[in-house]
Amino acid sequence: MPFSEYLVPIILAILVLLIVIRNIRIVPQAQAYVIERLGAYSVTWSVGLHFKIPLFEAISKKVSLKEQVYDFPPQPVITKDNVTMQIDTVLYFEITDPKLYTYGVENPINAIENLSATTLRNIIGDLELDQTLTSRDVINTKMRVILDEATDPWGIRVNRVELKNILPPREIQDAMEKQMKAERQRREAILRAEGEKTAAILSAEGEKEAAILRADAAKQTQILRAQGEAEAILTVQTATAEGIRRINESAPSEAVIKIKALEAFAAAANGTATKIIIPSEIQGLAGLATSFKELLSE
Repeated sequence: MPFSEYLVPIILAILVLLIVIRNIRIVPQAQAYVIERLGAYSVTWSVGLHFKIPLFEAISKKVSLKEQVYDFPPQPVITKDNVTMQIDTVLYFEITDPKLYTYGVENPINAIENLSATTLRNIIGDLELDQTLTSRDVINTKMRVILDEATDPWGIRVNRVELKNILPPREIQDAMEKQMKAERQRREAILRAEGEKTAAILSAEGEKEAAILRADAAKQTQILRAQGEAEAILTVQTATAEGIRRINESAPSEAVIKIKALEAFAAAANGTATKIIIPSEIQGLAGLATSFKELLSE
């Protein structure tokens, strides 16, 4: 049999093989293929090896099941107190149903962007400027709940919404900067005043403690001086008492006592006294002593 007779079957076999090979599809991880048969939805291919019927089936859409992030451009919004600002949002979402994502809405990303813009305007319209700047978490939560509910028919689940930037008008920014500067200066003045107050209190407490210590020292000095004087007086009195006791024990005669008294007045006369009163007993004794002295001189 000539070779030309085998040529046509070989060509047909090669064509069939090529068609089979070209219609074998491997769906990678975290992806899904939406398949249409004769223009109508047929099935959704998940991860693995699949075969597409030539001419009858077609891949309508390849869908990524990974979490996706879209940074939408700034949107002009007006607050409750009529301040216009620019706010851009970041949306984190994932596709949960490839069929609904494919047939639910035309251009889902554009639909989500417009929906997030209108939702943001509605939420910010109920807030004043200060509330908008300090309530990011509240705004993020409200937007996520509203967008997640609205995108359910599209096979999309919104995981998180973040306000990336909030840009008030330039004059508002200038006023806010001045306000923050004034607030910082006020805090600085308060801290300085508190420091000076603390220093004054510490200085006063130090002076008080020093005065107390000085008073205690003076008190201790006076106590010690008084104790010394008391001990000196006690010593003198003890010595005097001891002398009297010994005199009493020796039982001196009346004449000796009078002579001792005379010696005492003689010692007093040698002092600074200008007038001395001598008892009559001592005067008689003095006369007797004088007479005795004159007899001895003869």
